[in-house]
Amino acid sequence: MDSGESTPGETARPLLHDLGDRLGGLIAALYPDEHKRPGYTRLARMIRESTGGTISATYLWELVTGRKRNVTLEQLGVLAEFFGVPLEYFVNDEVSRRITAQLALAAALRDAKVRRLALRAEGLSPGSLDALLTIVNEARRVENLDRAGEEEHDAGEQPDRREAHRQ
Repeated sequence: MDSGESTPGETARPLLHDLGDRLGGLIAALYPDEHKRPGYTRLARMIRESTGGTISATYLWELVTGRKRNVTLEQLGVLAEFFGVPLEYFVNDEVSRRITAQLALAAALRDAKVRRLALRAEGLSPGSLDALLTIVNEARRVENLDRAGEEEHDAGEQPDRREAHRQ
């Protein structure tokens, strides 16, 4: 029987294997500018003030860096409340992927030029949209950027116009 403890290399708690990455991703999404990002002491205080829950700065740092994973359901609830995500974000891979994609979209839309490009593309034909995507993908390749969003389809995403007209 599993005692609930894990040793390095084991996956006794697979639900929390990405906790540090997920928590770090939320912090980065909320505070994208590393120079303005609060330290763990300030972040712990902000969590306490906004939720009433208590998580120490050291423990928060240990969770983010992966040194600790023994978080309680109550602590996960406090973190979820502070960051505005469902509790399932921390334990469900599908929910985490969906929210991470939403956070990436929100981060991209912070850039005024990205927003303008997206808004100007509204109403274009499917062929024109495909041509724009080809241009953007090629520009990303030339600039050695990842292929962000190229293959992603969110559950809430509307079908493209060609599919909508066929139905």
